[in-house]
Amino acid sequence: MSKLGQVVEAVEKYNKFVLDQVRRARTDEPFGRDLLGRWNDIKAKIPITRAPTGLPLPRLALPEIDEPGEIARYLFGEGLPGEFPFLNGAYREMYLEPIREVESFEKNGESKEKKTGKKIPQVEEPTRLFSGLMLAEDTNERFHYLTRHQRTHRLSTAFDGPTLYGIDSDADGVFGKIGEGGVAIDTVEDMMRLYDGFDLGSPNFSASMTISGPAPIIMAMYIAAAKRRFGPKVVPRLRGTIQADIFKEVQAQNETIFPIEPSLRFLTDMVEFTTREMPRWYPISISGYHIGEAGSTPVQQAAYTLSNGFAYAEMFVTRGIPVDQFGPRLSFFLDCGLDVEYIALARVSRRIWAIGMRDVFGAGPKAQLYKLHTQTSGRSLIAAEFKNNLTRTAAELMLAYMNATNSCHSNSADEPFTTPSEEWIRLAAHGQAILLEESGIFKHTMNMLSGSPGMKAVERAVEAAILDEFREIERIGGVLAAVEERYQRSQIQNAAHKYEQQIYDGTRPIIALNKYRNGSDDIPEVKLARTPRKKQQLQVDRLAKFKKKNADKAKRALDKLAAIVERGENCFPALLEAVEVCSLGQITGRLQDVVGRFRPMV
Repeated sequence: MSKLGQVVEAVEKYNKFVLDQVRRARTDEPFGRDLLGRWNDIKAKIPITRAPTGLPLPRLALPEIDEPGEIARYLFGEGLPGEFPFLNGAYREMYLEPIREVESFEKNGESKEKKTGKKIPQVEEPTRLFSGLMLAEDTNERFHYLTRHQRTHRLSTAFDGPTLYGIDSDADGVFGKIGEGGVAIDTVEDMMRLYDGFDLGSPNFSASMTISGPAPIIMAMYIAAAKRRFGPKVVPRLRGTIQADIFKEVQAQNETIFPIEPSLRFLTDMVEFTTREMPRWYPISISGYHIGEAGSTPVQQAAYTLSNGFAYAEMFVTRGIPVDQFGPRLSFFLDCGLDVEYIALARVSRRIWAIGMRDVFGAGPKAQLYKLHTQTSGRSLIAAEFKNNLTRTAAELMLAYMNATNSCHSNSADEPFTTPSEEWIRLAAHGQAILLEESGIFKHTMNMLSGSPGMKAVERAVEAAILDEFREIERIGGVLAAVEERYQRSQIQNAAHKYEQQIYDGTRPIIALNKYRNGSDDIPEVKLARTPRKKQQLQVDRLAKFKKKNADKAKRALDKLAAIVERGENCFPALLEAVEVCSLGQITGRLQDVVGRFRPMV
């Protein structure tokens, strides 16, 4: 039995343990009294905060129960926020304002902050801002625009097609793709331009990079760029994540540039280095988002993401990296659409991950946490009457925050047509600010919307369906065997076909597309974001200058890198040297000479 099969058994065993605790609480009077006493103590210690209107509210909302069996079901089956099995949240408090006394409007009083003159510390916003367009300096300008009103700078970066495939901007046939759909990054000098003006070592800055195939090379460039600007001591302070998820590329997104085994080896080399040298960096974002966008059902998205995560954990343990070192450095990335499963999908995923990591891998509390970034669904955005996309995204944001996501990105309404414009990307960011800061839905009380009978019903159904997917993957032989048989890809394709068929036959209503249409098929006038040829040529010219300047050094660095790969040693330190003098395409090409190119399995 593989680790995934053991996870299924562990979850089933834990569910039985919860039921046993419920029965015990109802039959063992001393145990029941102890649970009731603990429950009353928890409730008594919950601080009271006040809404701006003066309404008193508990900092944590708990169900109104006083029966020992139901208390046991809650404490053991769900856990308080920040407590195993983390169904209600990875941390004790999320999104909440600092505690303060706010006088009611009737009393017309002053806030405690104003009376004392002491500034109340602000929590970090969960909003993560996403951009990537044209050249590095253009994306840098957009980053500065987006963070103008942010206390903390959490930047996600989209790369153009050539970069995603590890290809240089001067390669044959790619000129027209330079800077389209993301930013063009060829060299460490581009990386320096990309984040110019941001303090990369600050605790208030983090960078996320959406790239997988050449992720170790791009990661090395980021480290090299940070060292050039801030010196070598900045490396342990760097904070952020890089996607680096090879399994989801093969299953759903297709941006794989090396064969699977070398890809996984290069990934593990990077994880081994960053786990040791960069304690604040997440070296892999295990990504269900692209699985969902490729057409999977919500359950498939969660099941494949979790099973991929457990497969990575098994790989890293086999390499000899202690689970309590790499475990806290794993992060996850899910889509959030409008299907009913999303009311509980992340909550259930967090619970399954915690149980599997603790009971199968022996992980401690920090390595049990399913730290989640959520992005609203790009697939749900419709070109027809596209302004409705604002409402769709707002509903998806509500679902994401109901699931206690750790960070979130909201898509822009104009994305069916183009890379988002400043106007629509600002409205997308404001959607989160309205929900988290203007409204009182999440900022006063934890668990404000959790635990309804409907949510619990969805949780039970989703967990059972995820475990069924685990059993099928286990039957095939585990995640890698299932990937080689194209199991996940075929299931995603089948689900995507069914989804489209439901739209065509009307069983899945899409407002303004197949229901409540206004009768017009006119395409709205939307300004398209395109990279001018002049900028594309500038990128090619810069790259030529870089290559000419470093020609001799590049050859030596590539020879050294190739030799290390052939000997089977960790190649990441050599990558750090190579990116100083070599371009992305030069490194990718040399590594492909050694390990080969990815060929899709038939």
